[in-house]
Amino acid sequence: MKRETKTVWMYLLLIVGFWAFTFVTLNFWLKPYSEAYAETGTITVGYIVYALIGMVFSTPAPFLSVLILALSREQIGMKAFFSRIFHTENKQKTVLLTADFCMTALLFALLRGTPNGSPWYMLPLGLLVMIPFVGIAEEVGWRGFLQLELEKHMKFPFSVLTVAAIWDVWHIDLWLDPTSNHYGDSFIGFSINILVWAFALAALYKATKSIMACAVYHAFMDAIGAVYDWNALFDAFPGDLCTNLYRAVMLLGSAALWLYADRRGKTESRKAGLSTI
Repeated sequence: MKRETKTVWMYLLLIVGFWAFTFVTLNFWLKPYSEAYAETGTITVGYIVYALIGMVFSTPAPFLSVLILALSREQIGMKAFFSRIFHTENKQKTVLLTADFCMTALLFALLRGTPNGSPWYMLPLGLLVMIPFVGIAEEVGWRGFLQLELEKHMKFPFSVLTVAAIWDVWHIDLWLDPTSNHYGDSFIGFSINILVWAFALAALYKATKSIMACAVYHAFMDAIGAVYDWNALFDAFPGDLCTNLYRAVMLLGSAALWLYADRRGKTESRKAGLSTI
């Protein structure tokens, strides 16, 4: 087995390990504390442990898995690891593309979303919280590692479909926990959303080479839930005309961005090759 392939399998094993640990801990051992908090609103020591395990080992599992591999197999330092996360080749292009993706989602929310009653300032506040605890926590693993590694062995569309499938299954425990905000939601609608999102994020990374761009966009999408009914907005199935039009626009736009970035990358590689002759 090649070293690169072995690294991918080790990453997936770490993901499964973190998932199994948090699933058993949160859904069996500590579940009564979560249910009690949902019913009474009383914060107990058990609920604090429940929340901490979820915060440290559940959502950040992709980040932790890549960190473990980077420190153990690549043997790079923490400084080098974080410099990869924050590295951006073209800052202006990255900001413009990320803003475009975010504004498209916001426009969809304004046209189709149902406000949940929270004030608008909760959106930027939610974004600030989501960037480190959701965006970076997930995107370092999904786009910053797995997507890139799979592209070495398969074409872009198939690598995106593979990441989307793994990413989708990774969320399955949200439909098994009665206290989850996704419990009772449409898993099919969520899976479609994950597919669209996987293509959008992969294309954004392809064009910017920036993990932070993906982290900000991912966080912004989640932060929309601070002021809108997120599940009804993004996970609707089969969805109305506006919802499916948004999905189609995102898929087509992501495909166009990928093709542009791929062609430009090949052109630059050829130029670099000629310059060495």
